Amino acid sequence: MSTRLTLVQGDITEQDVDAVVNAANSSLLGGGGVDGAIHRRGGPEILAACRALRASHYGKGLPTGQAVATTAGRLPAHHVIHTVGPRWSATEDRSSLLASCYRESLRVAAGLGARTVAFPAISTGIYGWPLEDGARIAVETVRASAPVEIEEVRFVVFDARARTAFAGYVD
Repeated sequence: MSTRLTLVQGDITEQDVDAVVNAANSSLLGGGGVDGAIHRRGGPEILAACRALRASHYGKGLPTGQAVATTAGRLPAHHVIHTVGPRWSATEDRSSLLASCYRESLRVAAGLGARTVAFPAISTGIYGWPLEDGARIAVETVRASAPVEIEEVRFVVFDARARTAFAGYVD
């Protein structure tokens, strides 16, 4: 059985899935965009779990391309998988780091026993990654590396522009 890829235009904090992926910053302590929305909607339980991670294994923050899980707090999801995407650069190819965000998040999700995972368009917001390229890397990486245990990967995008970019790869 292969993993089903779906595309939804909507709010990632409203997804009823086993694990929702957070496009986090390395501090793990909240921020803007998806990160801020997940922390606001999920409540203080997520921040407390992130602070505990900072106090133990990630004193210097979560490295770019890596992923770690916490509680989902008040979100409908069961877990939040935090991953730090790379900032886009016109002079340096960082696509392997972006692909690593998806691979590592899927690895963590499988370790949690997740069957359904929702991803945002990592790095395509404030980190400046071109949307079309970000969509291509996301879908190609998920197709190539989704563990068989994961039944559905849902790409949750914020607007019609992102939906159009992802639709060319998901459909």
